[in-house]
Amino acid sequence: MPSTVAPTALAVRLRELAAAAPDAPALTDDHGGVTRRELDERSTRLARRFAALGVGYGDFVSIALPNGIRHVECSLAAWKLGAVPQPLSHRLPPTELAALVEIADPALVVGLDPGDGRSWSSGDEDLSTGDATPLPDLVGPSWKAPTSGGSTGRPKLIVAGQQASVEAVLARAPLLRIGRDGVFLSTAPLYHNAPYMFSLMALLQGHHVVLMGRFDAARALDLVARHRATWLYVVPTMMGRMLRLPAEVRAAADLSSLRTVLHVGAPCPPHVKRGWLDWVDRPEIVIELYSGTEAQANCMIDGREWLDRPGSVGRVQRGRMSVRGEDFRELPPGEVGEIWMRRDGEAPTYRYIGAEARERDGWESLGDMGSFDAEGYLYLADRQTDMILVGGANVYPAEVESALSAHPAVLSAAVIGLPDEDYGSVVHAIVQVGGPVGEEELREFVRGRLAPYKVPRTVELTTDPLRDDAGKVRRSALREARLPRAS
Repeated sequence: MPSTVAPTALAVRLRELAAAAPDAPALTDDHGGVTRRELDERSTRLARRFAALGVGYGDFVSIALPNGIRHVECSLAAWKLGAVPQPLSHRLPPTELAALVEIADPALVVGLDPGDGRSWSSGDEDLSTGDATPLPDLVGPSWKAPTSGGSTGRPKLIVAGQQASVEAVLARAPLLRIGRDGVFLSTAPLYHNAPYMFSLMALLQGHHVVLMGRFDAARALDLVARHRATWLYVVPTMMGRMLRLPAEVRAAADLSSLRTVLHVGAPCPPHVKRGWLDWVDRPEIVIELYSGTEAQANCMIDGREWLDRPGSVGRVQRGRMSVRGEDFRELPPGEVGEIWMRRDGEAPTYRYIGAEARERDGWESLGDMGSFDAEGYLYLADRQTDMILVGGANVYPAEVESALSAHPAVLSAAVIGLPDEDYGSVVHAIVQVGGPVGEEELREFVRGRLAPYKVPRTVELTTDPLRDDAGKVRRSALREARLPRAS
């Protein structure tokens, strides 16, 4: 039977936390910090300003600010009005901003001026004074609406199906090991769903949330030690950068306070995963999560399980998953196919604005490929659109990227297929290097690890980052930029 208990507004939880420990640190960024009481009062003042600018119940509030206290305050202010916070990158060029604003149609944009006459706030208002009297407690229709370009590159909003209530937002906290109190270190931009979601959940659980304005490997280790962080969010790119720090820096790092290290966002190269499991010396605290922002289903695995099943992202913990072939028939263990997901229960976990779900017979797909083993552990492969067909043989870019990333001079790699008259496609590697290395040396390095047809035919060296701060790379865009040259 459905629950008859009235949902608790998120503003209520914020007041409860402030009343329990008003002077406890709530948020810290690169410029300072605020206590629980200050955060509650400041976000109420900001909510009143948003209301004066026309924000009402159910409206979107687009937040295009760098990581910092004000970013989080904007989300809290939106919740207090029953509005829906909608994070955007603060680095968006005008054309992309305009496209996303057109899709979202927000009542207010904070940070970047959309230039279309709608309500806009610079995001630097003085919140030290003003009316901080609590507003009526409202439970908004959704607690977040992040954006995604996905594999298509077309922007869309993914509006969470969970209302802005304590019960709905924190339902997954135990699974993610976000318990009551603690210190949460967020290393990635808040315009990405995972760091945004986890940071807010931790805040609502009473954690002291520490926000990095920009990721730096050595500084991240310093922040863990200085704040005695208990929960660390990272992506594989960050993990690799930390492992490449000088040995004396890593040896001096104090990671003893950590109870959870969660990584998500991209496949983790095996050598990086093993390096971290050896480093923390407590493999059970390292958690990998596989899920989409859509949250129909997810898998998780800790470090101890991973050592028994290297490369797996774990068993299904929530919802249902099925690996199916092109004819939509479920495939047996060991066979790679498209991963289809189905939520538990009837309530939708999301809705798109600007896109349509890939759906069939009640199952939905995000375009990922993978296989289950006989015990139900999932192993990811590359998306079908990223796979390279070389003379009839399948080459999965992530496998080649992992081999390249094992070279000490390689910071990151992206592998794409380029057209070839003889083979149909050939493997081309774009490699971000941090030290002296030649193209042939890298090809020889890969030859010792992969079959000959997987060795890159061509290697392109660069010092520019290939992946964003969430560890993601858009291979389709890299390929498109190189097609005129290849032809």
